[in-house]
Amino acid sequence: MKKNKTRHDVKLDPYESEILEAYETGKLIPVESDIDFQTIAKKTIKMNKKINIRIADNDLNALKRRAAREGIPYQTLIRSILHKYASGFLKDSFNA
Repeated sequence: MKKNKTRHDVKLDPYESEILEAYETGKLIPVESDIDFQTIAKKTIKMNKKINIRIADNDLNALKRRAAREGIPYQTLIRSILHKYASGFLKDSFNA
């Protein structure tokens, strides 16, 4: 059985490995589109507010450890959690 390729310690399933291989060997062909995805993405992730919060040392350390396991900065993890909660994708257990 062939092992899945890894990239930055991320295990890929066979379909993802096939896509990565096609990309790396130049087999993927760019498709023209009228949609400006880069502009949409930039507007979507525009961050224009700064906040300060107080958080328990234990909670912050736990977030830092989890972010390190994911390979992302802890601020990015916190921002992602807040975004998911505000968007309704992350539910609290009290109202589930």
